[in-house]
Order: sequence, then structure tokens, then C-alpha cells
Amino acid sequence: MFRPSKRTEPALTEYLLIPLSALPFPHIDPVIVQVGPLAIHWYGLGYIIGILFAWWYAKKLVTTDRLWAGPSPIRPIDIDDFLVWAAVGVVLGGRIGYILFYDFARYLENPLDILKIWQGGMSFHGGFAGTTLAMILFAKSRGFSVLSLFDVIAAGAPIGLGLVRVTNFINSELWGRVTDAPWAFVFPNGGPFPRHPSQLYEALLEGFVLFVVLFALVWAGRKLRSPGFIAGAFVAGYAAARIFVEFFREPDAQLGYLAGDWLTMGMVLSTPMVLLGLWLMWRARPAGSPAPA
Repeated sequence: MFRPSKRTEPALTEYLLIPLSALPFPHIDPVIVQVGPLAIHWYGLGYIIGILFAWWYAKKLVTTDRLWAGPSPIRPIDIDDFLVWAAVGVVLGGRIGYILFYDFARYLENPLDILKIWQGGMSFHGGFAGTTLAMILFAKSRGFSVLSLFDVIAAGAPIGLGLVRVTNFINSELWGRVTDAPWAFVFPNGGPFPRHPSQLYEALLEGFVLFVVLFALVWAGRKLRSPGFIAGAFVAGYAAARIFVEFFREPDAQLGYLAGDWLTMGMVLSTPMVLLGLWLMWRARPAGSPAPA
């Protein structure tokens, strides 16, 4: 069993070397609007917009004939029907993944907290597993390749990832390690010292940069003609970005570092994703061509 490292913060002597100046944190209410007990949070809105964008973009891809070697194996109605499956896979998978990987002891003691999704606590890796399972079951029920479905969904997924990371910043959660970088922020609940805005690093890399790379592969590289390539690029690209940002992100307090002063749970869960993504890209071939042995 992994044991958290006791050292997840710099020593006091290191704190003294950090300048007191930092960018002022933009205090944005995490709740957009509240009517009685009903509240709309930026966090939830980020998920909704991300799912709706991925739905719209996937329909555009399956109706653009020039992107495919022949007729698209997926119809627009299939994307419409999959929307509910995707939402359930993201929410249930993300929540279950966070509970199992990041804070199992807490939820074991307070099982009713499992239902309090509005308080945060979602895992990308769990959401990825939940959505993948939903895609496998849905594709089998419709009789087309799960890799093609994965491709068109993955192509638009980075937008949602980026938006949710921005809402993590608004919520002042998942902040980064203490730093003297001139763009550091003093987070309201992150102690008195400036920290890396690691949520924004993730929003940039996992959101904007990854979307641009996949956009180029789809529209200029015509990689939808090779089932699994876009999916592999998404998986490997996300995981590589996540591993990189983990070097600037403060590990979860209940876990700490899994080894030394650098290895985190995010790195452990992302490493096999890099290998899986590269394997999917390597084996992807134009439709009708044999896959490598």
C-alpha cells in the first residue's frame, strides 16, 4: 500500500526565500446564481458546456464526408442517442474514480457525502473509464467500431477538460506548489504563500493545446480514416500533459507523495495511458488495411 509522504509543503526556511508579492486572486463566486436551495455552479456548468460541445462537434465530424475514406460508420442520430450514455459515464465514472483513487477512507466514513457532487471531487481517470465503458456498450449495440466512436468523441473532449480546469481555479481548489514565479497566486484556502496556478496550466495543455493538435490531425491529417488514431492521440496527449503539470501541482493532502518528493497518484494513473495511447496510434491503419501484427 502506498503511504503518503509527510513532506508535501516546503520547509519553513524555504518559505522565507519566497517573495511576498503575487498576483491578486480574482475572487469569483463559485455559484453563478442561486434561487432558494437550487444553485448553479461554474463547476457544473463547465461539465455541461463540455459535453454539449463534444456532442455538437462529433455530429459535425460524422456529417463531413471528406474526413472519411468512405461513408461515415456513425450517423448523427447515433451521436444524439449517445449523449445520455456519455453524460452518465462521465459523471458516474468520474465520481467513483475519485472515491476509489483519491479519498476512499473519507467516503467510507461518510457515505452520504458520495452524493454531494456539487462540492467537487471528480477524477478524470474515472470519467475516462466510465465513458470508455459507455462507448463500448453503445457501439456494440449499434454494430459499428468503438474506435471510430472514440475518435469523434475524443476530438472534442479537450474543450470540456479545459473549462473544468478553469472552474477548479475559480473554486480555489487543486492549486499548485509554492513558487516564486511572478505569475503565482495566493489562493484563499491555499495558505499565505504564492502558488503555481496549476489548474490554468492544465486548462492550457489539456484543453486548448490538445484540442488544436487533434483539430489538425482530423482536418489536415484526415486521421479519422484510421480508426483509433485520434483516440490514441487524445489519450497519450492528455496523459503526457497531466504528468508534466503534476510536477507543479500540490498533491492531494490525504495522499501526499507516493514516493520521494515528486511521485503523485496522477502520475501513476496517467503513465499507462501514455502507453495505451501510443499503442492505439501505432496500430491504427486506414479502414480496410490490415493492422500490424
